[in-house]
Amino acid sequence: MMSSEHIIEVSEADFQHEVIVYSNTIPVVVDFWAEWCQPCHLLTPILEKLAVEANGAFRLAKVNADENPNLTMQLNIQSLPTVKAFHRGQLVKDFTGAQTEMAVRDFLRSLAPSAGDLELERGQGLLRMQDWEKAAASFQKMLRTSPDNSTALLGLAKTQIARGEPASALPILRAFPAGKELKSAEQLHDLASAMAQLSTEPQSIPENDLGAAYRQALKLIQIGNLEAAADGLLDILRSDKSFLQDQVRKTMVGLLTLMEDHPDVRKYRDELASILF
Repeated sequence: MMSSEHIIEVSEADFQHEVIVYSNTIPVVVDFWAEWCQPCHLLTPILEKLAVEANGAFRLAKVNADENPNLTMQLNIQSLPTVKAFHRGQLVKDFTGAQTEMAVRDFLRSLAPSAGDLELERGQGLLRMQDWEKAAASFQKMLRTSPDNSTALLGLAKTQIARGEPASALPILRAFPAGKELKSAEQLHDLASAMAQLSTEPQSIPENDLGAAYRQALKLIQIGNLEAAADGLLDILRSDKSFLQDQVRKTMVGLLTLMEDHPDVRKYRDELASILF
């Protein structure tokens, strides 16, 4: 057996702890094998190699089927080799028979997220917490290895807008790749453009009460007070829903995209709909 802290021998006595309980931490892949099984001697080295390569993304547990007949019967192992994967205490996937390395890689990829996937998940979690600076760092780290990842690009643009840096977000949003997140990028582009306009073309906003309210709402977004900005934009639209030739409405839609994980976003969307329709 290849030596690695991520590869262990498991028996009936410790299967519950080393596989079922441990799978609540990371996925555990169980290789049921036997000395007489020639296909096992082809498959096991592949599993061991990939376990070492994964460096802790999953654990490989090896079970000698001949030495653990009760466990083999309990899990309905009818042929060897059989591989079963457990995650969060449950059997999630399995296969029987020898497989190519590519097929095994595909099997494992579906169980254990890559480092990039974990970084992306971390960034999205920080985004929901409105920890803009740390979220930006996670998205930037992801983009260093996957520069065209649309989820990371959208997340980074959101952090830049929320931190009052719309000019940094605009190049990302203008060149955003086609896909399911393109519409969100276009809505954020309207928001970032309005915020940037406040600095570059302040004269484009009228010097009246509604104009003053709009400038104030954009400034509130700049400092991260998104709820107050949303309330201010809704008040403007109640007075004139086509103010600035629909720019305020587009700004509000972009703000709601920025706030899509906010607990009150549904309330704001419903209020906007009631004003417009």
